[in-house]
Amino acid sequence: MSSLEEPREPQEQRLGPVVRRRGQVQSGTTDQRLLDSTGPSDWVHREPWRVMRIQSEFVEGFGALTELGPAVSVFGSARTPVDSPEYEAGIRIGRALVEEGFAVITGGGPGAMEAANRGALDAGGTSVGLGIELPFEQGLNPYVDIGVNFRYFFVRKTMFVKYAQGFVVLPGGLGTLDELFEALTLVQTQKVTRFPIVLFGTAYWKGLVDWVKQTVVAEGKASSRDLSLFHLTDDVDEAVALVTKEAG
Repeated sequence: MSSLEEPREPQEQRLGPVVRRRGQVQSGTTDQRLLDSTGPSDWVHREPWRVMRIQSEFVEGFGALTELGPAVSVFGSARTPVDSPEYEAGIRIGRALVEEGFAVITGGGPGAMEAANRGALDAGGTSVGLGIELPFEQGLNPYVDIGVNFRYFFVRKTMFVKYAQGFVVLPGGLGTLDELFEALTLVQTQKVTRFPIVLFGTAYWKGLVDWVKQTVVAEGKASSRDLSLFHLTDDVDEAVALVTKEAG
């Protein structure tokens, strides 16, 4: 899903439903201000209002997605080039998911996310993008039918899990890894009903999977049973079959 980039001066900034451009762009993000423990003590008087803002994000997300129907979340790097095999695979995955009766949810950005949204739109299905406020604004890609912009990562993550019956994870960076391991943890700890998690791209994910097996599991930090929480494949048809068979 979204990956880290070198900070640059944004031309447009989305703060929830508010858009700021040019000289009106503010420094920092809402998440940063929420998590920052430094600064003047007047934060005591602002925190209740922040709670209301967080609540409003949940309400907006629930309202937009509650009638979505069966869906699969597709994660992957925002840096995936348009002319790459990974981008083409994302298109094929998005299209195939729609053909199996599922809507497609992504982070709404460029790269792999755009590819999955594009495939869903091409197939005539529902293409969803859940954007996030960042210092380097990405914006929602043009293939999103339903778009919701969030200020807070944790609210956005809730929407990814709540409205998806499975995850397909394309090669990605730190943001993708964050979403992958959160999903694995939720399933492992039975915080959510078990659902399929498919890692697409064996060459990309093999080093991580080997480390989990040979270090994490081998040293007793996780159970060998946890290796069954995800599937690894290079085949688009297999990825879609795995995620839709278990989710259906």
